[in-house]
Amino acid sequence: MFDIGFTELLVIGVVALIVIGPERLPRVARTVGHLMGRLQRYVSDVKADINREIELEELKKMRQSVEQTASGIESSLQAELGKTESELKQTAQSLTEEPAPKPESAAQPEKTA
Repeated sequence: MFDIGFTELLVIGVVALIVIGPERLPRVARTVGHLMGRLQRYVSDVKADINREIELEELKKMRQSVEQTASGIESSLQAELGKTESELKQTAQSLTEEPAPKPESAAQPEKTA
């Protein structure tokens, strides 16, 4: 987090010992440790929340692209279905317009003596 070396920590410790005193220094160090722990947990929670939001945005983008692809496939299928339906209607209409030839043997009743 901070770029503090050993010598800087030693100077901070000596100054704290002089200012705070040897009786209260352990209690202050413990309190500072607890506060630093809370700060680290808070920072890690914020990082986790940010990562979740980023993943959520990526999932939303992926969902949108899948929906676009699906709608494209659906529209192409609808077009093909419409084209096939119109071809089938034309074929059915052409079959109903042309009269089927009647067999001649079925048209004349047979006479038996």
